[in-house]
Amino acid sequence: MSEVHNLTAERRDRAGKGAARSTRRAGRTPAVIYGNKQEPVLISVEPRVLEREIHRSGFFTTLFDVQLDGQRHRVLPRDVQFDPVTDIPIHVDFLRVSADTQVHVEVPVLFTNEELSPGLKRGGVLNVVRHEIEMICAADSIPGSVTIDLAGLDIGDSVHISSITLPAGVAPAITDRDFTIVTIAPPNVAVAEAEPAETEEEAATSGAAATPEKG
Repeated sequence: MSEVHNLTAERRDRAGKGAARSTRRAGRTPAVIYGNKQEPVLISVEPRVLEREIHRSGFFTTLFDVQLDGQRHRVLPRDVQFDPVTDIPIHVDFLRVSADTQVHVEVPVLFTNEELSPGLKRGGVLNVVRHEIEMICAADSIPGSVTIDLAGLDIGDSVHISSITLPAGVAPAITDRDFTIVTIAPPNVAVAEAEPAETEEEAATSGAAATPEKG
């Protein structure tokens, strides 16, 4: 089962931009809980607690128990709106889920044993094709990450989704191809030497040849 974090919320009475601005002026961040065939619930959360959670790795794959009016709402973050100037979160959407709710999530990719990759030792470059992989799974089975072991990989080697062992009940959203996650690319090719600049005499000759005769 996925790790569940706790989040305390207060109920909001009104929707709309004006009400949201009032909530922010009062020192709270507006949010909404929706989904699971229930009515949306307008809430607000403590900004510092929310920012701490957002800056943790895997925020959008983390389940939360939102405590509201003595009740617990099991939710998954789906969207965060940020202020374009301050980059502070100004609104959050939470999807209400149950144990058997099937969700699409972007699971981050992590790498281990880079020092044991012959290709990287020889100057190869870790070319990450997918930093995240979209998965379909039950809400209670969201993996925190997909970990790829780079030990033994040489230049030209690649890792595809078919070589990754996923937990039971977890499947990639893309099923029509065996997509690449990472490759060990060759070292960057040295930039070719620039052609020598033409001499003043060559430049003059070239310019004269390009000038049409006057009639």
